[in-house]
Amino acid sequence: MTADDRQSDGVIGPSYSANCVIGITGGIACGKSQVGTYLQELGWSVVDTDRIAHELMEPGQPAYEPIVKAFGPAVVAAADGRINRRWLGEHVFSDAEKRERLNQLVHPLVRDTWHRWAQSIRLGQVPGAVLIPLLYEVGADKDVDEVICVVASEVTVMKRLRERGLNERQCRERVASQWPVNEKRRRADYVIENDGTLAELQGAVNEVAVAILRKEKERHG
Repeated sequence: MTADDRQSDGVIGPSYSANCVIGITGGIACGKSQVGTYLQELGWSVVDTDRIAHELMEPGQPAYEPIVKAFGPAVVAAADGRINRRWLGEHVFSDAEKRERLNQLVHPLVRDTWHRWAQSIRLGQVPGAVLIPLLYEVGADKDVDEVICVVASEVTVMKRLRERGLNERQCRERVASQWPVNEKRRRADYVIENDGTLAELQGAVNEVAVAILRKEKERHG
């Protein structure tokens, strides 16, 4: 990517372009979206697969009818005809079979969407980062150049989930629906700890971004 004042430490120069695609994963409520926001502020292109999934569930979009067919009319919100994601989440996080059924309907569509984005990144001038909570679970680590894992302590995670309005059972179900964060941490190329302040998180993101771009510059000579 073209250097600017925020990235003028000599790691990248005005003629250097980095078109790598980095995966961002980690535990639930660990701050993956905030990491993505900070990368965007550094000039990266960032996509969120959760947001892609939500868009695909809108009426008229590819995932809408298959979800209604699989889960019945109760999954449709009476007010506006959209998928009731709160109802859906409550049912799939408490039932592994239903969760797998939803994943089979949505994940291939999400993958196709972000793969098209990744192709454009690899042909472009800026680095890209894709937020994939289930990156290792779905094998998407093979589709990115490197992985950032965002982690936080169990105390922090549970506090953040309760602040989202979830009860204790719902918090535990959501944590249990993903791989243990320590396993993701072990596999990742970079780990960002997020138990502190936003300023500390932003500093950690800046450090990782510089390290990635330095490696890309060395890789491309």
